[in-house]
Amino acid sequence: MQHADGRTRQGVARLLLEQGPITAVAVAEALGLSPTAVRRHLDALIADGEVCTREAPRSARRGRGRPAKLFLLTEAGRSRFGHAYDDLAVAALRFLAEHEGEQAVREFAERRVATLVQRHRESVTAEIDPEHRAEALATALTREGYAASTRRVGAGEQLCQHHCPVAHVAAEFPQLCEAETAAFADLLGTHVQRLATIARGDAACTTHVPAGPQHGSTAPESTTPDGGKPE
Repeated sequence: MQHADGRTRQGVARLLLEQGPITAVAVAEALGLSPTAVRRHLDALIADGEVCTREAPRSARRGRGRPAKLFLLTEAGRSRFGHAYDDLAVAALRFLAEHEGEQAVREFAERRVATLVQRHRESVTAEIDPEHRAEALATALTREGYAASTRRVGAGEQLCQHHCPVAHVAAEFPQLCEAETAAFADLLGTHVQRLATIARGDAACTTHVPAGPQHGSTAPESTTPDGGKPE
């Protein structure tokens, strides 16, 4: 039943993508569903932030009754169907590397992550020790769409990002991951070690944050997942 609901909801969303703004009655007619079923799916999509509503223009209203309500996808709803932003970003970075060199790509990556962390620097650095800073950073990253969390592992914390909006791009341009790791080290006030990344095919981007203040470190050394230095 849940799978059928998922397929039907996807069908409702696709119709809004192709024909929206559209009324619930028109959705029901197009998909051969009952108005009650359509409204249930529309209510769920609205609750998830994937659909919004607007009133039909006066010229489209019939009679003197309540104005018709039109349904349309939000940006979050359109993301269900993918987009070409990743391909565009890869093409742009390839062009930058070809014409300006690898250092320009690195500088771009550093500028990008600096802009992201600067919005949350005050709330993260308000915490004294790296462990609590890691928790504050996870909260900040979640607000930015990274679905981040922390967990205690041995003598430290593991910062886990369960989603990466730029994973496809970072698979070709690891400078994005490297700049992010360095920015985390600076923000947390300690050496950190990146253990795994979604861009390399791992389930999550995982960063080890050691316990105890080490405010002398700002940028991490390059390491392998087992903690050693690459040859």
